Amino acid sequence: MTDTLSAAQARRIALAAQGFTRARPASASARHVHTVMGRLGVLQIDSVNVFARSHYMPLFSRLGAYDPALLDRVFLSRTTHYVEYLAHEATFVPIDDWPLWRFRMEHFRQRWADPDSWASRNARTLAWVQDELRARGPLRPADLREDAPRERGTWWDWDDVKLALEHLWRTGDVAISGRKGFERTYALAEHVVPASILAREVGRDDAIRELVRRAARSSGVATLSDLADYYRIRDRAAISAAVAALVDEGELLPVAVRGWERQGRPLPAWRHADAALPRKVDAAALLTPFDPVVWFRDRALRAFDLDYRIEIYVPAEKRRYGYYSLPVLVGDRIVARVDLKADRTSSTLQVQSAWWEPQARPADDAERIAEELALAASWQGLEHVSVSGWGTASAALHAALVTRPDASVRRHVHAREVSA
Repeated sequence: MTDTLSAAQARRIALAAQGFTRARPASASARHVHTVMGRLGVLQIDSVNVFARSHYMPLFSRLGAYDPALLDRVFLSRTTHYVEYLAHEATFVPIDDWPLWRFRMEHFRQRWADPDSWASRNARTLAWVQDELRARGPLRPADLREDAPRERGTWWDWDDVKLALEHLWRTGDVAISGRKGFERTYALAEHVVPASILAREVGRDDAIRELVRRAARSSGVATLSDLADYYRIRDRAAISAAVAALVDEGELLPVAVRGWERQGRPLPAWRHADAALPRKVDAAALLTPFDPVVWFRDRALRAFDLDYRIEIYVPAEKRRYGYYSLPVLVGDRIVARVDLKADRTSSTLQVQSAWWEPQARPADDAERIAEELALAASWQGLEHVSVSGWGTASAALHAALVTRPDASVRRHVHAREVSA
């Protein structure tokens, strides 16, 4: 018999699976970081730094104002626990999971085996890059620039060297050994991943079944598309086979979620056997667009009524919500989105726009969002918060912020003619 969940119950299960029912620690430690990663499985990396780079945000959403240097120590400066790979987009993943991704590495290798592929036509470039890494150890792309050999009296095309590094990373011959600033350092995989991990063999079917299991655990309740998207596995037949096996093993339980439909028909869904259904979720958090809660647009719309599009590449005059607006969670609802910018010169967190979502309760939610904005400013070392006049939530957030004793707020009207 298939259990039936309400949409609100499904949201609470999903948020509990992502750690939003746990109290934020008074002081976050590496242990807390590992706990969050255990729930998420992956941490997506993004270079946009208007407010804070995306990979810093999920920890802030769940742990509060932790020291960003903690993430740098755990993820960026060494690869003891985590390494980068294409587990969703570019993400941090547990280094122990390297063998799980061998099926994806092999896919890239086979895709580029064609004699007319870039890899085949640039075999000498690939071999030279590997030889340099073998002889010299971890290198940044810039470290290879001046040493690139000459071809026909001219320098190699620098793009070829960068492409070679990225190609070798995708095929698993090379791994990211760390970052300097935001620049990757590359090394041969055997110089980064312990030999005991490299020696472990995991077949494709076993790897996909394990990744689907983890996606289900991290999602709490999910459709087939949700499970496929979590680790970007395109083989729907393999996903279906993995789900069937996990149902037989009792790890996944078929459920129906009211409101989760397509063309008037219920979408098949599954709940992880260990997923908790809390009576309520009392969280408040700013979410990066690349947080697993909202990163899959279909799921965000279905579960949270959030129709989200990143507007970075939309011309300024055509943006509806702002350059890089962040969804805002209050309780089990996505209630708003805010476009934030950290202005270091004036030490101000600029709320460049603020908009209510359909599930908002403005009278109740404004104070919770104001608290998160003040915390975000403190986390980034900013002394002030300013709110523009752009957006349906701006006036309410400004009013809530000016009453806070710990937030110095200045009211700014957005330069364009818009209604507040």
